[in-house]
Order: sequence, then C-alpha cells, then structure tokens
Amino acid sequence: MMVTIKTPEEIEKMRVAGRLAAEVLEMLDDLVKPGVTTGELDRICHEYITEKQGAIPAPLNYHGFPKSICTSVNHVICHGIPDDNKKLKKGDIVNIDITVIKDGYHGDTSKMFYVGEPTIMARRLAEFTQQALYAAIDVVKPGARLSSIGKVIQQLADKERFSVVQEYCGHGIGKVFHEDPQVLHYDGYTEKSDIELQPGMCFTIEPMINAGKRHCKLLKDGWTVVTKDHTLSAQWEHTLLVTETGVEVLTRRREESFS
Repeated sequence: MMVTIKTPEEIEKMRVAGRLAAEVLEMLDDLVKPGVTTGELDRICHEYITEKQGAIPAPLNYHGFPKSICTSVNHVICHGIPDDNKKLKKGDIVNIDITVIKDGYHGDTSKMFYVGEPTIMARRLAEFTQQALYAAIDVVKPGARLSSIGKVIQQLADKERFSVVQEYCGHGIGKVFHEDPQVLHYDGYTEKSDIELQPGMCFTIEPMINAGKRHCKLLKDGWTVVTKDHTLSAQWEHTLLVTETGVEVLTRRREESFS
C-alpha cells in the first residue's frame, strides 16, 4: 500500500480544489426541483466548473464515464449517469457527486438533495447517512486506525436496521483521483491493512447506506449501481485532511460547521 503524505504546498492545492467542489453543490441548491432533468444538471455543473471556476470535471471521460457529474436517484447507489430523459419528480431523492481538478489536484464531495417533499423513510435514510458520515469524521485524527471509520458507520447502521454497501468505498485522493488507502465503511480490515492515520493523509469518506439489504447490482451501462432489492439508497461524501491535531474537512459547505 502506497499512502502519500501531502506536503504543505499540496495541502493548499487540495484546499482550493475542495472548496471549488463544495461550491458546485452550493450552487445546485435552488436548481434541484421537480421537472429538471439530470442531463440539464450535468450541463449546468460542467459549465460552472469549466467556465466560472477554471477547473476540470474529473468524472468526464474517467475510464470512459460519459458525463461531468454523477446523479444517483432513489434506488441508485452510486455512479448514476446524467440523462436528458431522466426528469426528477416530487418525492425523489438524488445524490449528486462532484469531483473537480484544479492545478492538478482533486476535490471530491457529494450530498443528497430532496426533490420536493421526500417520504418519511427517504428523509430518515438521507439524514441518517449524513450523521453517519459526521460520526466517522469525528474519529479521524493522528494515531487512530483506519478501521475506526467503518466500525462507527457499521454500528450506527446496524442500530437503525439499515445496511452498508460493501462493494464501494472511500479512497485516498490528491494528484490521483483514487489512490491508497481504501476507506471501508464497514468493519472489514485485516491487521495488515488497518493502517494508522498520520498528518498529511488525504482521503474521502462516502458511506452508501441502503434502506433494505446491502446487496447491489451493476447495470448494463457498466457504471450505474443499484440496490438489488430496489429499496432506497443514500450517500454523502467529504474529502478530508488528517491534521496534527485532528481533521480538516476540505469540502465543507457553508451550511456545515465542524468542531
């Protein structure tokens, strides 16, 4: 495992990329509403990232991914492809996943949006998943084990009788979109892979939580991942920096506060 420790100069670039990614999600707040298509949201984000921010949308052409953002609606767990024929309707929940590249460094973040008023279960699932992410962020500090992240998410999900997707995980990030370490959202490390967190590490935590069973299915497009039992799924994501004293959330949105 090759985990990179970021230099002060690299950390500053990661801060800029993280802020830009957060700004894209903030910009979308008033645009995710009934009748808009996911394809339209993709075009808006692409234009904002490339023209206003002078940055690059990392997903576009990444291993052949055809769009600039991921839009995962209702039972889609992750990697949903924006589509001009996919109109959002009242009651939908949608995860929008943004990754920008600025000066060669990546900022990666996602959040859940409600399209109109969600069902009680959809709201409960989305709010729980956000709180699970926050609880995991709280355990990040120098000397903590990587496994502590997944353990806290798994324990919280079990208590609520939700399930944690195991096939997809968080990841190291920097100059490279996905690098070591893999950040599991469940208790699944061996002693050898359970590394100690050190200042200068950058990685994402991005739990995918299902209302039903954890099992997933990859659709024929080779990207879209859905729940096998067709139940709802939710995800939130932040890019983090391990600091000398704890953690810095590089993709923090303005409505969020972290101690």
